[in-house]
Amino acid sequence: MSETRTLWTGGCQCGAVRYAWRAPPLFSSICHCRMCQKASGQPFMALTGGKAEDLRFTRGQPAIFRSSNFAERGFCKDCGTPLTYAFAGSGEISVAVNSLDDPNLAPPTRQFGIESKVSWLDSIHALPAETTDDWLKDKSGSLINHQHPDKD
Repeated sequence: MSETRTLWTGGCQCGAVRYAWRAPPLFSSICHCRMCQKASGQPFMALTGGKAEDLRFTRGQPAIFRSSNFAERGFCKDCGTPLTYAFAGSGEISVAVNSLDDPNLAPPTRQFGIESKVSWLDSIHALPAETTDDWLKDKSGSLINHQHPDKD
């Protein structure tokens, strides 16, 4: 029997659901459609995925919402983190890129749903930017982070 190794890991914000992939992604994209915007609460949803058989949940299971007659979205029932997207019966599944422990592993190669792309998205690179630490310097008190750390 051949040994399988975990190539990438991820999970939800509270740590109740964790997953591991044992194969490289077959695809990585961003979707601007209204369903993905609403499911992520963001201007677009970045997704990466592959064969469903290569994904293992190592802690907990996502709750499932059937967002259309052919798509299912998984999320953490405790903290609400969007986790998965799958076409029912396709044998493939995607995970939300920002649920990966290292989102830099899955740069998008394609965009979908551009008819719903928000008009200001292409100009955000010109906005003033600062790090979280710089932003917190002027705040009274300090940030108390309740987020599960990346990696177990």
